[in-house]
Amino acid sequence: MKKALLMSSSRMGNRGYLEHADEQLHTLFQQQPLEVLFIPYAAVTNSFDKFEEIVKPAFQRLGYGLKSIHHFSDPVAAVKNAKAIAVGGGNTFALLSRLYDSKIVELISQRVNGGELPYVGWSAGSNVATPTIRTTNDMPIVQPPSFNALRLVPFQMNPHFISGKPAGHNGESREERLNEFLTFNKGEELLALYEGSALYVEGDKGTILGEKEGLWFHAPDQIETIAPNQSFALETIKGVK
Repeated sequence: MKKALLMSSSRMGNRGYLEHADEQLHTLFQQQPLEVLFIPYAAVTNSFDKFEEIVKPAFQRLGYGLKSIHHFSDPVAAVKNAKAIAVGGGNTFALLSRLYDSKIVELISQRVNGGELPYVGWSAGSNVATPTIRTTNDMPIVQPPSFNALRLVPFQMNPHFISGKPAGHNGESREERLNEFLTFNKGEELLALYEGSALYVEGDKGTILGEKEGLWFHAPDQIETIAPNQSFALETIKGVK
């Protein structure tokens, strides 16, 4: 059965890296003694080594091993042999471009959707789990071969959701940006997640984890909330036709 944890963020409030996510990660990995294959390809200002140094202690604290894919000479073989996979946050365009360069987009999609490989991603790692990266918040610093991504869920997501505008900001709010997407892509819907929240996927069902509700954008200015721990059929949220 397909299992994936799509987290909005690596931090919540003043807590440390992934400190808010203990229960969420255990829900996915079930405290099994796994070594997780880490994909650091969203890192831009940090090196892959540095990113691994940041993430590894958070997994080890929970009893999970972690080794970055950049230590393997053959990324395809690394994914084929992996028992679990984690994709970190950073820049979504850089992440997807490097996934394509490594020729592992389709392989990850097949293994996770086939129930062979549990997947956790946060921020950019959640963006690439959707059909495309069209609802990322990131700047397109590089152009991937395609916006098409892993399709672990059938609809778009928007991590790091913050409502409204900070004082003095005269640009668009997040709601306005997502309304633009929904206006231009009629018939599609999306799920937005506040900081610290996550979507847990098990088979064809989804559950919002964390303290806050998920936001189901039906159409411009039409938002429904999904309560934490409330399961729903993934196909309920309309995706790419």
